[in-house]
Amino acid sequence: MQKFELIRTDGRQQLKVGRRATSLLRFPLYNKGTGFTPEERERFRLDGLLPSQHNSIDVQAERVFKSIMFDKDPVGRHIGLAALQDRNEHLFYKVLSSNLEELMPIVYTPTVGKAAQYFSRVFRRARGIWITPEHIGRIESVLRNASPFAGVELMVVTDNESILGIGDQGAGGMAISVGKLALYCAGAGIHPARTLPISLDVGTDNQTLLDDPLYLGWREKRLRGERYIELVDEFVQAARSVFPNVVIQWEDLRKDNALAILDRYQNELPSFNDDIQGTGAVAVACVLAASRISGRPLDQQRIVIYGAGAAGLGISRELRNQFATQGVDSETLERAIIVMDSRGIVSDGRDNLDAYKKEMALPEKYLRELGIDDAARTDLTAIVKASQANVLIGASGQGGAFTEDTVRAMLDAADQPVILPMSNPTSISEAIPENILRWTGGRALVATGSPFDDVSMRGGPQRIGQANNVFIFPGLGLGTIISGATRVTGGMISASANALAENLTEQELGDRCLMPEVSRLWQVCEVVGIAVARQAVEDGVARLPQDIEQRLRDYRWVPEYPEFIKGDIDVVR
Repeated sequence: MQKFELIRTDGRQQLKVGRRATSLLRFPLYNKGTGFTPEERERFRLDGLLPSQHNSIDVQAERVFKSIMFDKDPVGRHIGLAALQDRNEHLFYKVLSSNLEELMPIVYTPTVGKAAQYFSRVFRRARGIWITPEHIGRIESVLRNASPFAGVELMVVTDNESILGIGDQGAGGMAISVGKLALYCAGAGIHPARTLPISLDVGTDNQTLLDDPLYLGWREKRLRGERYIELVDEFVQAARSVFPNVVIQWEDLRKDNALAILDRYQNELPSFNDDIQGTGAVAVACVLAASRISGRPLDQQRIVIYGAGAAGLGISRELRNQFATQGVDSETLERAIIVMDSRGIVSDGRDNLDAYKKEMALPEKYLRELGIDDAARTDLTAIVKASQANVLIGASGQGGAFTEDTVRAMLDAADQPVILPMSNPTSISEAIPENILRWTGGRALVATGSPFDDVSMRGGPQRIGQANNVFIFPGLGLGTIISGATRVTGGMISASANALAENLTEQELGDRCLMPEVSRLWQVCEVVGIAVARQAVEDGVARLPQDIEQRLRDYRWVPEYPEFIKGDIDVVR
């Protein structure tokens, strides 16, 4: 592993570089392309290897962005961005951060799901590290040998089994880890050299992939049971040994593994599961923002969560944390949240209830009070009416599950019902925002998991806020890193949700938006990061200097070319 030596002097960035000539041009985190100055070209033996003109990174970014957007196919744009990242990372992040609204749907949901599906067929250059069962017993040496830089502080780790709403994508899940880390770098300002995407490629049960001669992953059925835990245990121990300060974001694990791994390692090293905790935090932020708009306090909310997987569990947990924090008594809390799965209401009287669902189970006595009989337990509209729900959250992966009858029923309990179809990608959203607003006469407060266009209303275009975890996880990771937290606490998750809700501007609230503009991601990450860091101190898992704001700003990186100075010659492998 190389040491990434970035030096800040008098406001300038300088980078010690040991590569020369074509080796330098082929290393994406060092390559500047036509951005190399005449002096650098002479200093690093680049004369004659580039066109004569020297361009600033802004000129390069303008040229590349137009080239990428010329391709009208989102997957084609994703391939173009990936190719840019593979040849010039500074320029990639410059283009991404300067055009977040246009490009976030390309590097992240919904297009990244397609990228995961097509991964083996469009593969050009390896990025990140794949750990397979063949590495058991030597995972630490694999990490040491394969990691491009020492000092990694952040990993996004997936086993590829539950990619968005499209399931097991085998080795293609690496596209998710890469895409998430791109947003950490562009939004939170974490330097790319401090990040590392990881795929625990433990096989796949996707027979189409196993039968595909072009598939690049470990061509076996998925590892399960003790052997799977053995691999993950060894990986976690190796990650801590090689990178003592690393924070791990677990991503797209099947819900049973997601819960087991979260519980197993949350006190071992700073780690969190974005599908559970990130989704919970962003949903709660939407509910808190809706309270700011409607004036209806949290303890008066009646909530139905449609979907009881990892996301539904995370939303339920975080809502309960918020109710408890605000002093809501246990009986009111028990009545406030109804969770549904494919079999209907999750209740404590149901047979063969999954262990993890027991904490979400509604007491049977409340079902009897509501007059919900056995036939109505699977009927979403009937449950909304009986419970007088004013908040409806979708985490089901069932496109169109929120029907006109269900949405109109929300108006019985609230003048401004809160409706959050959070499943993504777009094809599995529980409802289309335009339909929700049309069915409620524009009265509903709406946010969605996937990006949707503005809706034309009588008063002008209505922006649809994206209830996207991108407003949580980069700031959560940033705050954890800068605080040096030894673990990620429930309080830190709640702090991220509250900070996000409180950061909405008066203009955004006046426009009835539950989420910020994507263009404000940099600012949102700062606010969330500071709140998380302070909460880490309050929870006793970190110590911080007094000026946390300055510490955060000094840590953050922006994609501008540093001046290159000569370092020791690298041994190019």
